[in-house]
Amino acid sequence: MFMDILIRVVTATALPLLRILLLLLVNETGYYELRTPLTASYDFIVVGSGPGGSSVATRLSEIEGWNVLLLEAGPPPPTDSLIPALASLSFLPGYSADWGYNTVPQKHGLRNLVNQAGRLTQGRTIGGSSAINGLQYVRGSRQDFDNWAALGNPGWDYESVLKYFYKAERYRGSANDPARRYYGTSGPISVTQIAKGPMTKAFILGGQELGYPVHDDSNGPIQLGFSASTVTIGDGMRSSASGYLKSAANRPNLHILHSATAHQIIFDDYKRAIGVKFEHRGKVLTVGARREVIVSSGAIGSPKLLMLSGIGSKEHLYKHKIKLVADVPGVGENLHDHINVMGLSWSVKRGLIPNPLSQLTPNTIRQYAKNRQGPLSQIPAEVPSSWVNVGGGADPLWPDIQMFFNALLPTSDFGILYPSLYNLERKSFLNYLNGLIGQEGYSIRPVLVRPKSRGTIQLRSNNPRDSPLIDPNYLSHPDDVRTLVEGVKLAVVLGNTSAFARNYYPKFYDKPLPECANNKFASDEYWTCYVRHLGTTFLHLAGTCKMAPPTDPLGVVDHNLKVRGVSGLRVVDASVMPQVITGNSAAPTYMIGEKIADAIKAEWGVIV
Repeated sequence: MFMDILIRVVTATALPLLRILLLLLVNETGYYELRTPLTASYDFIVVGSGPGGSSVATRLSEIEGWNVLLLEAGPPPPTDSLIPALASLSFLPGYSADWGYNTVPQKHGLRNLVNQAGRLTQGRTIGGSSAINGLQYVRGSRQDFDNWAALGNPGWDYESVLKYFYKAERYRGSANDPARRYYGTSGPISVTQIAKGPMTKAFILGGQELGYPVHDDSNGPIQLGFSASTVTIGDGMRSSASGYLKSAANRPNLHILHSATAHQIIFDDYKRAIGVKFEHRGKVLTVGARREVIVSSGAIGSPKLLMLSGIGSKEHLYKHKIKLVADVPGVGENLHDHINVMGLSWSVKRGLIPNPLSQLTPNTIRQYAKNRQGPLSQIPAEVPSSWVNVGGGADPLWPDIQMFFNALLPTSDFGILYPSLYNLERKSFLNYLNGLIGQEGYSIRPVLVRPKSRGTIQLRSNNPRDSPLIDPNYLSHPDDVRTLVEGVKLAVVLGNTSAFARNYYPKFYDKPLPECANNKFASDEYWTCYVRHLGTTFLHLAGTCKMAPPTDPLGVVDHNLKVRGVSGLRVVDASVMPQVITGNSAAPTYMIGEKIADAIKAEWGVIV
C-alpha cells in the first residue's frame, strides 16, 4: 500500500516537472482552445472528444452553415503523451489525463488484484483514450462487422464499413510498402507499420513454425495469423483523435470547449434533445442544440450520461430519484471487455534484449528535438501481436485469442511499478515472480477477444461528479475461461519454438503460481486457476449502448445510432458495438464516427 501511495505522489509531482522540460521538445497547442465566445445554441453538440466524438464533430463542421460545439471533460493532452517512447507513463496510477476508474470487486476472477478490482485507464483529455493508449491500430476482423450486420444492423458489414476506415487513415509507409494497399492515405490519423526488429521476426517465425499464416499486415482482408504491429505514429509523434481537430483548427463553425464536464442532456416536452447542461470552471451552464446532441463519452461515460438524463431502466432511475424520460433497459447493460492473462515469461541470456532505458541518452534527446527521429519517436519495446483461433467454432478464420508479445519481463522494473499499473497485490506478485528480478526476457499475454461474459454500468448516485459502478463480470461465462486456458497453452508452445530458442536460449518461468500450487502444474485445472488469478482487463470496454434492432430488448440505439424512445439524440463511440471487435477499439471507433457523420449529413439534406 505504501509503495502504491508513493507512486501516486511521484506521478503527481514529477510528471508536471517533466512536462515543462518536454515543452522544449514538443509544442502542440493552440487548436484546442475556444477562439470565440460560447453562443447560446449550436446546430450540433458533441459530448466527448475521443475517436467517435472528434471524428463526427470535425466532419459535421465541414458544412459551413452548421455550427458545432465539442465538449470535452478533460484538458489538452499532457506533453509526455505525445512522445511515443513515453506512452507507458499514461498507465501510472494518478495520471492527470485518466478518469481513475476501477471495477467493483470481481466474483469470478482478478483474484491476485487488490480487492479483486481492475484499474480501468480511460482518457480524460482532448482525444479521449486515443491520447493515452498503447498506440496500437487494429481494425478487427472481417467477421466482426459481418456479425454486427447479421445481428440486425444493416450497413455495418465489412464491405460497407471498409471505406470509412480508409477515410480516417493516413498510411505513412513508403510507396513500395506491401501493406500500403490495405490503407487510406489522406485521412487525419497517421498509421505506420513498425519495422520488424529481431524479436518480432522471431515471433513471426514462431507462428509460422506452428502452421499459422504470415501476412503483410493484420488489417488486411484476413486477420488470423502473424504480422508486424501497426501503430498510430506519424512524424515521430502520437496520432490521436485530436488529429481531426487539428485539421479543422481554422474553421470558425467548430467550437472546442475542454475541461467541460457534461451533467445532463436537456429534453423538451416531446422528448427531443434540445441542449446539454455542463460544468466549466466551477459554473454550471446550459447550451442549446438546434438539430442534434451526440454523446461520445465512451463505454463508461455514455451510459452514465444517458441515465443521468433520464434514459435507462425505469427501476434504476427511480432508485436514484431521476425523472424518467425514456424507459430503455439496455442502457449500461451488455458491458464487456477483452481480458488478458499476465505472468507467462521467459528469461534469456543476458545482453540479448536491449533495455529501453538505455536508449534515452542526451544524444537521442537531441536527435528527437532536431528532427523527431530516434528512439523517442518509437514504442520503446517490441510488442507485436498475432490473432489465432483456439476454440474452433463455426468459422476457424475468426480469431478468438490475441497473442500480445512484449520484449520485456513483468519484473523489468524490479517489481516497482508493474504491480501498481494493474492493481496487483504487490506481495503476491513478488512472491511469484521473484526469480525473474534482474533478468532479461520476454512475455506473451493471451487476450480473449470474443468474450461471452457480460456486465453492467450503473449509477452510484444521481450526482454527476460520482463515478459509476463498473462491473464487467469478468470470467463469469465458463467458455471464456476455457478459451483462455487454450490460449495460455498455445502461448507456452509459441514462446518455446525454435525461432526463439536458436537466438535467445529462453527458459520458461515454470515456478507454480502459489495460489494454484494444489493443482498439477500445466494441467487444465492449474491453468484455469492461473487465469482466474492473473487475468485482467485489456482496456477495450464496449457494448453499453448496444446497437440493435427493435426486437432486441437490450438495444439502446438503432443502426443509425439514434437512441430509443427519444429524438435528436445519438451515441457515437465504442458503447454502440453489439459485440467488441477482435482487437483494440480505437480504430473501429474512428470508423463509427466517420460513418455516422455521413448518415447525419444525408438525413439533414447534405449530399455525401
